[in-house]
This record gives sequence, structure tokens and C-alpha cells, in this order.
Amino acid sequence: RIMRPDDANVAGNVHGGTILKMIEEAGAIISTRHCNSQAGEPCVAALARVERTDFLSPVCIGEVANVSAEITYTSRHSVEVQVNVMSENILTGAKKVTNKATLWYVPLSLKNVNKVLEVPPIQYARKEQEDEGKKRYEEQKLDRLETKQRNGDVIFPIINPEPHTVSYSQSSLIHLVGPSDCTLLGFVHGGVTMKLMDEVAGIVAARHCKTNIVTASVDAINFHEKIKKGSVITISGRMTFTSNKSMEIEVFVDADPFVDEPQERYRAVSAFFTYVSLSKEGKPLPVPQLLTETEDEKRRFEEGKGRYLQTKAKRQAQMQQAAQQ
Repeated sequence: RIMRPDDANVAGNVHGGTILKMIEEAGAIISTRHCNSQAGEPCVAALARVERTDFLSPVCIGEVANVSAEITYTSRHSVEVQVNVMSENILTGAKKVTNKATLWYVPLSLKNVNKVLEVPPIQYARKEQEDEGKKRYEEQKLDRLETKQRNGDVIFPIINPEPHTVSYSQSSLIHLVGPSDCTLLGFVHGGVTMKLMDEVAGIVAARHCKTNIVTASVDAINFHEKIKKGSVITISGRMTFTSNKSMEIEVFVDADPFVDEPQERYRAVSAFFTYVSLSKEGKPLPVPQLLTETEDEKRRFEEGKGRYLQTKAKRQAQMQQAAQQ
């Protein structure tokens, strides 16, 4: 579809959350189709996880975004979907790949939303494809478990914080989940949640830099629990790490299910977003150094630095491999 002004920021760059929402919609369609391809209980595919996603190139107002999805692996109860996004300038005909994402879905029964159904298997062209897919499945399963175990932090407002501190830029958004946010099962679309998360992360980044900012990448997004229609969700974001030209922002979503079955607030989703600061000409700008004040902030900074260096090393290895080929 064509990108419109309400999809973008004031500089004309399309929000990362808008792209993530389109990616998730494509993944949900192809997964739900596949899981209903054989006789059995009707179901809807629910998003469980999004692997690290890099925003390779910004999309601008007036360009056409083309989203394509393919199922690349199925386990007994989950589906792996690879999604590619290509932007097209319809005035010049120029095309470019902007995103590549990997998503995991599970099929939930329409009759019983707590029942996970079996997934019809796919046919692999080579045995190696199935083995590689199984390896990815085991890795993401382990990472999801580790991420869920370390969740529990809460963001509290600070009075008159100093500029460039964690407290200065931290932000929260409260949203009442309505019918338009939900699937046929009455739970929030993963794409809706990711779009709200990107909005909060963008506010954190803009507050820290006071410049135009764009999403550079999103670390794995883990969906720990379903969010039901009628819930009030709080999306919170805080700066965890800054390099010379990038910012890492932790974002998590907490849900208060007030309607039908009141229960205690719970952590529903968590992820790390990376942003870069841009000039009016679209050139990268230096990022102000994050000032850490507490021991927890210093610990999170070091953890973010580790993720940054690991990603940087992986990218350099890929570039070297590509050059040798």
C-alpha cells in the first residue's frame, strides 16, 4: 500500500511501528491460512515472537510498500514466517529492500482460546532446510524462556530529572484495548502492540536527542501473555545504552485486564528498540551520551553495550563473508 502522511513522522520518514504492523499482518494471514488448510478445528494464528529486525532503509511518504511472506518452518505447535518489505518510488520506479523479519506464530482454537492446535507440516525442498529450521526453533524457544524470567522491572516517574539521564527521557503510554485492536479471538493483534511500542520508543529517543530520529532495528520481541479486549495496557520505555550514533531503548507492555475476569497486572510483551539520530538532510548525527545514575542503570548500560558489540561483530563478519564471496 502507499505510505501516507499519517504513517510518518514530521520529517516524512515512515514510523518503524507502521512497518512492523504491516509485517505482522502479512505473517498472521499466511499462518492462519496454513493452519486452517486441513480439516479440523478452525483457528487463528497468534504472534508469539519476532526475531531481530533491521530497518535497512527508510520508507518515505508517497512510496509504495510491498510486503511478502513465506512459511519456512513448522513444528508441532508453531509456524515460522519470513517476511520481506520492499519500497517502490512510483515516480522513478526505483525499488529497495527495507526490511527482513522472522516471526513465530501459534494456532489458537476459535472454540477454546487457551487451546493450542497442531500445525500441518510443510514440505521442504531439502533435508537441510528442516534441520536449520529446527535449530532456529530451539534457539528462539530458549531465548523466550530466559527473557520471561528476567522480566519484572517497573518504570517510576522522577521529578525534575537532569537532561540526558534515563529518568529525563523515559516515557509511558496508556491504551484501552478496543474491538478494532483485536483478532477474532478477542485478543490484541501483535502488530497493534508493536506499533504502540515503537511510538513510545520513538518518544524516548526524541526526548534524549531533540532531533529527528528513526528506528534502526528491533531486538527480539517476545509475546509472553495474550492481552484481552477491554484490558488497559501500559507501554513503558527507557533508555538503556548509547553509542556514538545509536540508542538502545527497552520497551515493555503491562496489562490490567479489568473486563470480565479482573486479575493482577502482568508483563505481556518486552523488546529492545535501536534508534539513530538524523539531520535535516538525513545524515547520521552524534548521540548525546546517556548519563547513568543508579547501579541498575549502570548494569543495564553494560548489558546494552554487550548487545551492541555482539551485533556489531556479527555485522562485520557478515560483511567480510560477503566480500570473500
